[in-house]
Amino acid sequence: MFQIKNTLVSESIIENDFVCNLSKCKGACCIKGNAGAPLEDNEIDEIKKFYPIVKQYLSSKSINEITKQGQFITTVSGDFETPLVDGKECVYLILNENKVAKCSFEKAFEEGLILWKKPISCHLYPIRTKDFSEFVSVNYDKWSICSDACVLGKELQVPVYKFVKDALIRKFGKDWYQELELAAKDLQK
Repeated sequence: MFQIKNTLVSESIIENDFVCNLSKCKGACCIKGNAGAPLEDNEIDEIKKFYPIVKQYLSSKSINEITKQGQFITTVSGDFETPLVDGKECVYLILNENKVAKCSFEKAFEEGLILWKKPISCHLYPIRTKDFSEFVSVNYDKWSICSDACVLGKELQVPVYKFVKDALIRKFGKDWYQELELAAKDLQK
């Protein structure tokens, strides 16, 4: 681990390669798992504001779950997450014509209907962050369903931190990312 400003960063985001291979996994990270996407406190307002717009893309099953559970849930530890449909896929998931999972917020963003792309935890994936009282940890979340992404990343020689560059800048800022690039160069020597 190394420190950049108030973050502790795992070397694994530099040492591992990753490029999503949606043609292989079909967006499995939005479908599998045991919890919804982690949400930051400020994202609750974004979800509330933009839900009426993204609702048009959602299945009736998703809309029913949102009606039952709410637009977000609070975990036993007090954190916020997106709800799941039948304990599986995110309620905000939609499928494109090739049956690949996509975020309904991201679709509305790409169509210029909203100004918020999607939850930062989704944008950052496979990086996970955790807020502690004095620092934020930044780690690579290696998951077997992303093995094709690891293979493609290795073929293309794209480290995790470069794959999620835009998301890291969105979360921590350009200066922080520039420091990360310097740390990566030092680590690779």
